[in-house]
Amino acid sequence: MEIPTSFEEFDIVEIRFKGGRKDFFRNINRLDLTTGDAVVVDVPNGHHIGFVSLKGELVRLQMLKKKVDNNEEIRTIYRIATERDMEKFNEARDQEGTTMYRSREIIQQLGLKMKLSDVEYQADRSKATFYYSADDRVDFRDLIKKLAEEFRIRIEMRQISLRHEAGRLGGIGSCGRELCCSTWLTDFKSVSTTAARYQNLSLNPSKLSGQCGRLKCCLNYELETYMDALKDIPSVNRPLQTQQGDAILQKTDIFKRMMWFGYKGDNNWYPVPVERVQEILELNSKGIAVDTLLTEPEEEPVQNEFVAQVEGSLERLDDKFKNKKKKKKKKKPGDAPGQPQRPEGLAEAPTQPRRERPERQQAQPQDGAEQQEQRPRRQRPPRNKNRNREGQEGAAPRENREPREQREPREPRERRERPETSGSAPEAGAQPQAGGDQPSKKRSRKPFRGKKPDQGNKPPRTDA
Repeated sequence: MEIPTSFEEFDIVEIRFKGGRKDFFRNINRLDLTTGDAVVVDVPNGHHIGFVSLKGELVRLQMLKKKVDNNEEIRTIYRIATERDMEKFNEARDQEGTTMYRSREIIQQLGLKMKLSDVEYQADRSKATFYYSADDRVDFRDLIKKLAEEFRIRIEMRQISLRHEAGRLGGIGSCGRELCCSTWLTDFKSVSTTAARYQNLSLNPSKLSGQCGRLKCCLNYELETYMDALKDIPSVNRPLQTQQGDAILQKTDIFKRMMWFGYKGDNNWYPVPVERVQEILELNSKGIAVDTLLTEPEEEPVQNEFVAQVEGSLERLDDKFKNKKKKKKKKKPGDAPGQPQRPEGLAEAPTQPRRERPERQQAQPQDGAEQQEQRPRRQRPPRNKNRNREGQEGAAPRENREPREQREPREPRERRERPETSGSAPEAGAQPQAGGDQPSKKRSRKPFRGKKPDQGNKPPRTDA
């Protein structure tokens, strides 16, 4: 947006110097300045270099805030700083460190109870300002004489508070950010411990004090909000009288409007709303002791189902998935409760009762009629074991044998007696030997005579 032709820019500019110090100067030469430009300004007994921090109509508002009058006492801006001006300014700034260390040695020799925090040289190197802090009044007349003889410049001593000192030095606070006094805070208000009491903070000096050693400035930031919230909270100066005993106030949660009370000899704390505390205080003022601190919770009115369906609920989807169950398949009326269901489309096969196998020791021969009614056993073909090595048939085929149900029960293996080798008839399950009743020939195994199996067919070794 273009500026109107008849518009005249405010001719006063805000200039920033070392340590965050700011002052106002008049731009009588109508220099084209931008924020951050280095300019040479008029100061008492010389000139100094500063940087433009604010210009335009915002400067007018800043002057109203700081109550600075627009009169002839405001000094002027000479020119924009040149390279030669900046070289002299940098040389003077480099000399500040050595001057401060030498000045501290002189202060220690004189035994003065003061702390020198910073030194600032003027750009023309005609004056040096010494910033110090002290608890009591300090007589530094001898100090000025020795400093003037040492550095041969004009000396100015300026006492600052501990808060200003921390703002000039800078640093990182306990919150993890840069100090407020070194970034944006200019006016330092007094901070007392009552601000910590209103906010229910522990009165621990190590936690409430900042790097300057004084109470933190941020304790005043939320104090007005706490003061407004405490208007509706009653002040309990004495214990509440109940039939269980005197309830003593232990803690107050300001924003939740909850007050915690405890009985003597009881380590538990009981939360009581602010409205209930006011009722108990009114009853105690009349000499009435309440039964309990808390009242029974009121039952919530049941909402009509039709209204609930129309209005809906935000938790209806959660309830839907929470109470969701797997759908079970419907059972047919003819199915038994313990049998598994068969898939549809398959014919139901007829089930036959399982035939129980009779025990060997309790088996008894059955009648001929019952044997005909039983299902005949499947006949298996005879195995090769029924034949001898020479090819002669030995034992009777399986077709001519008696069925298993008609056999006599076999005795346990432990009770059987070993048959005699001579003159004993073979058992029914034993295979006959070749040649009738002749005993079987046993192979005679010769002992191993130190020859390996693979060397049996080799000729004997002969020495030449």
